[in-house]
Amino acid sequence: MNTKSYPRSRPHPWHGLDVGPDPPSVVYAFVEITPFDLVKYELDKETGYLMVDRPQDTSSLPPALYGIIPQTYCGEGVAALMQGADEGDHDPLDIVVLSERSISRGDVLLRAHVVGGIPTLDHGHSDDKIIAVLEDDALWGSVTDISELPQGLITRLQHYFATYKTQPNELSEVVVGHPYNAIHAKKVITTAMEDYQKAFS
Repeated sequence: MNTKSYPRSRPHPWHGLDVGPDPPSVVYAFVEITPFDLVKYELDKETGYLMVDRPQDTSSLPPALYGIIPQTYCGEGVAALMQGADEGDHDPLDIVVLSERSISRGDVLLRAHVVGGIPTLDHGHSDDKIIAVLEDDALWGSVTDISELPQGLITRLQHYFATYKTQPNELSEVVVGHPYNAIHAKKVITTAMEDYQKAFS
């Protein structure tokens, strides 16, 4: 075994991993939370470990795997692609991955085929949610565009992202738009890769 072929310390999931094997079509997704999590976990940008962000105060649960795409950044370029956005949210690009088989833990890396996205404005900041399917998934693996997904699933995703930050008896500050196709999603990813290079090169 060649011991020089792997890092001797854990790579930072945002900065230390590649975008994916064939971006922007096939990307890596670092999973932060799963449909089974009653607590919202989020990548700690300094350490690269998952940190407890907050317990979910409502019954809203993520309908699919949810995480980030490494070496992407929502900056000026990404914001320019979304109508009404003042700026990007200065975070890595979010990604939702559909899988037939239950993946019940976060802090894992997977290969995801991009099929579309959901435009999301959070307090005026662009906060796109890329939609993808797990590579070689028996149920979703053949999907190439968001138009092939059931409308009920899209509606569920839109509702989750419109409400998942809302506290009881508060109005949501998040505006969720109409889904966009795979072509535009790949443009968002490419732009987020460029924004990352500008911010961190």
